[in-house]
Amino acid sequence: MVDDSSGLGSVVAHLYRGEVDRAVNWRARLDSTTNWAVTIIGAILAYAFSSDEIAHSIILVAMAIGIVFLWIEARRFQHYDIWRSRVRSMQENLFAEALDPSQGVEQRDWRRRLSEDYRRPGTKMPLHYALAHRLRRVYLPLLLGLLLVWLFRLHGADGPLVAAASISETPGWIVLSAVGVAYAALLALALVPDAAAPTETGGDVDRGDLDHD
Repeated sequence: MVDDSSGLGSVVAHLYRGEVDRAVNWRARLDSTTNWAVTIIGAILAYAFSSDEIAHSIILVAMAIGIVFLWIEARRFQHYDIWRSRVRSMQENLFAEALDPSQGVEQRDWRRRLSEDYRRPGTKMPLHYALAHRLRRVYLPLLLGLLLVWLFRLHGADGPLVAAASISETPGWIVLSAVGVAYAALLALALVPDAAAPTETGGDVDRGDLDHD
């Protein structure tokens, strides 16, 4: 391709720059989502501990907001993977081969697969894997920290823990059960094995040196 007189190599070079730019833009969107999540949750925690009169339920609101941002970031990560996978495909199969032909091409049919991706673009990464990835990278430590803060707040209240967890007319045992089920589901989701990622995404999405996650 590089030596082809048709100029395809030059076209691919411009295409590569465009795909890198898109990947960088979606990477920035991921970072902005994380920053907003941390900022809003931090502000809620500061408000929650500004007075003893503030109900512990405000921390539950922070947990819900964290889960909402997790969902948004997972969807953005799916779109980021579209551009990242194209960039990795060209890096692995075109530029690496041009620099050192002795190693051979990583994927023999990479041009056909990349062409099909441009003809019928779409997300390659399942949503559950994107959720698991962002949980492990960012949101699980954040949400576990909120859980510890919430339990600490309940422990400091008067009376038994179950009674302190009540919200308005909702008994404390229901609140504790709902929180426990939600966190059990998040932990189970975070343990989704890396093998669940589709192989056609072009490289391991957990390579921190590549994606700066």
